[in-house]
Amino acid sequence: MKVLIVHAHPEPKSFTAALRDQAVATLEAQGHEVQVSDLYAMNWNPVASADDFSSRENPEYLVYALEQRLGVKSQSLAPDIQQELDKLLWADLLILNFPIFWFSTPAILKGWIDRVLVSGICYGGKRFYDQGGLSGKKALVSITLGGREHMFGDGAIHGPLEDMLRPILRGTLAYVGFDVLEPFVAWHVPYISDEARKDFLQSFQQRLEHLSDDQPMQFARLSQFDDGLYPLPG
Repeated sequence: MKVLIVHAHPEPKSFTAALRDQAVATLEAQGHEVQVSDLYAMNWNPVASADDFSSRENPEYLVYALEQRLGVKSQSLAPDIQQELDKLLWADLLILNFPIFWFSTPAILKGWIDRVLVSGICYGGKRFYDQGGLSGKKALVSITLGGREHMFGDGAIHGPLEDMLRPILRGTLAYVGFDVLEPFVAWHVPYISDEARKDFLQSFQQRLEHLSDDQPMQFARLSQFDDGLYPLPG
């Protein structure tokens, strides 16, 4: 299996980085090929702009998704985007590894999503959900956060973690066609003991060693809707 890990944490010695290293070691030990995009180390540019295209279909008015489609055809995508897109298309499994910032992803990772999941390849028209451009691939989100597990869930102070992750799990990964696996979550990591952190790393190793047993999360399928995307009866 070919694996792309997109890692987004500003501190090289962070526990999030330890999860990345655990993933690389575990997957390579199983014989998988692994590439890592360390966004902060790469000084990744997260800003989607007109500079992402060496030539434009409409130089007077930027419709970013349309220019992405045309950029793919004319090979005019910026080199940093093309490099990451090539990795993404190479991979059978994408792992997004990041800390929760303000109930969301770090901005640098959001910018990777904005710029690399290009229209015309990853999505576009009715190319989404089970018909998305990246269908047949798997995706796993591994996250760290400062909150305790009991702070998340129905009736908990922050509400369900699933609500917080919906934009990335459904609105991004499932939308472009990935089979999305249940997230791996390391809770309260800035405040726990080294022994507890080792337990999380061991749990992550075990999870990665048995990914073939994971069943993907369930999302919409286009066969459940008519041509106008209204739900079909039943």
